[in-house]
Amino acid sequence: MNMLITGGAGYIGSHLADRLLADGHSVIALDDLSTGRLDNVAHLRDNPRFSWVQGDVRDAALVARLVERSDLVFHLAAVVGVAHVVADPLRCIQVNVGGTESVLAAAFAHKRRVLFASSSEVYGKSARVPFREEDDRVLGATWVPRWAYAVSKALDEHLCFAYAARGLEVSVVRYFNSYGPRMDPQGYGSVVARFISQALRGEPLTVYGSGGQTRCFTYVSDTVEGTMRAATRTEALGQAFNIGSDREVTVQNLAEMVLALTGSASPIVHVPYEKVFGDSFEEATRRRPAIDKARRLLGFEPAVSLEDGLKQTIRWFAERIHR
Repeated sequence: MNMLITGGAGYIGSHLADRLLADGHSVIALDDLSTGRLDNVAHLRDNPRFSWVQGDVRDAALVARLVERSDLVFHLAAVVGVAHVVADPLRCIQVNVGGTESVLAAAFAHKRRVLFASSSEVYGKSARVPFREEDDRVLGATWVPRWAYAVSKALDEHLCFAYAARGLEVSVVRYFNSYGPRMDPQGYGSVVARFISQALRGEPLTVYGSGGQTRCFTYVSDTVEGTMRAATRTEALGQAFNIGSDREVTVQNLAEMVLALTGSASPIVHVPYEKVFGDSFEEATRRRPAIDKARRLLGFEPAVSLEDGLKQTIRWFAERIHR
């Protein structure tokens, strides 16, 4: 099959491309390189089944041409990373919503199935843990830039289900803190990448806030596996799924694990959120998915432990930092 990945040079998109090519498919990767990197797909450029297109996902004419050439569309392109969102919430909204409308309209016109990559951010700061797909969302004030990403992804999901009501085949996955090789310390999954990079360089590990906030970190191969299952199974049509590990750890504990696994003597330094992201910043104190729906309908089960995933990620970073 011919597969289109928007955001194909991104951290998750490039791993998805690896998996699709390994499974015998052809891949078109679209990316504007605003956060994606050519290095992420450099190893694929000589593969005759891989096609690279640099362009904006909001370019409706370009997207329509690529969708027409494809059998299945994986829409991952988005502005991601808290720092990027807080710095330019307008661009976050424009790219995320405009890009999704571009992809869905083209897929609807050409009758192509779509997998949309959403985020655990749609749950906002809900205190009802674990998060279930049908839960109400709790978001902060509209003038707080931090929530622009969550709102844009939620609106994207509304677009998906509105198109589904008109006959589009679409499935939604909500990623929970995916991490692994090719992460950008300033981008998606940045807390893991930042800690590893700091530890390997002997720099202080900067923990924002108290470090008591919790997350469920999901190794990228598990993220890709859940994505593939949601994109191809009939049971997934018209549905949203939490894709992630359900092992909850504090950010403080994550920092300590990274220090232990790297053998680094770096200290842990706590930095107030407002010093990094401004006075209006709000953080979700807990973020844990209920994954029973994905287990039941997709047969999804995270396979890589946090310890093993961190070891593989540390190895990748170490090879690049010490070149």
